[in-house]
Amino acid sequence: MRISVANRETGVFSPNNHVFMKISDMLDDPGLAIARASLQNFAKITPQYPGLRAPLDPEICADWAAQLSPHLDDAFGYSDSHWGMQAWYSIVTERPEKLIPMQCFPHVDGTDPDQLAMMLYLDRTDHGGTAFFRHRSTGLEALTDENFPHYRDALQADVSESGLPSARYVTDGAPHFERTHATSGTFNQAVFYRGNVLHSGVIDNNLPLPENPQNGRLTINAFLRRR
Repeated sequence: MRISVANRETGVFSPNNHVFMKISDMLDDPGLAIARASLQNFAKITPQYPGLRAPLDPEICADWAAQLSPHLDDAFGYSDSHWGMQAWYSIVTERPEKLIPMQCFPHVDGTDPDQLAMMLYLDRTDHGGTAFFRHRSTGLEALTDENFPHYRDALQADVSESGLPSARYVTDGAPHFERTHATSGTFNQAVFYRGNVLHSGVIDNNLPLPENPQNGRLTINAFLRRR
């Protein structure tokens, strides 16, 4: 699966100027990616992800990472990096009422600001892209090893006061979070951001969530680290 970085843009969002990079029309043949996804053995891999996943071929990951490395360096302020990538085909399938509490809050992929995330949107549903959030009581938008205990304790206090959120996908983040930015989820567009920024998929709670890659909310999501 060949990629192109010709349509690359970088920018920032929120008053904290979090960096993002997006590449439109990233796959030369997105239909091929969807067809390959249809041949995978999807499974529920972690309790955090509300759906099914199948790993992307490591050779494809290595090829993409090599092509993306100079652009990630340029966008996120690094130099001479060789990025490694782990990636999965992912389909959101869990009905809102079946979500566990941890899936009803914005989350981070870890507290390391040097780990980047990629979301490549391959669906034509009416679900959205990815939204980013600020925690109201602390003002935090990105979590680190240093500030995570403060965030954890404050969120626990929030929940003690108002209770757990309803079993629904995150929308505007209320009452404990506010949305700072959202990507469009445009077909065949990839978005890159630091994985320690609070975020959540934009999933419409009233729409179907098919398991079929041909008509479900299919993405390729990845974690990228410098080597």
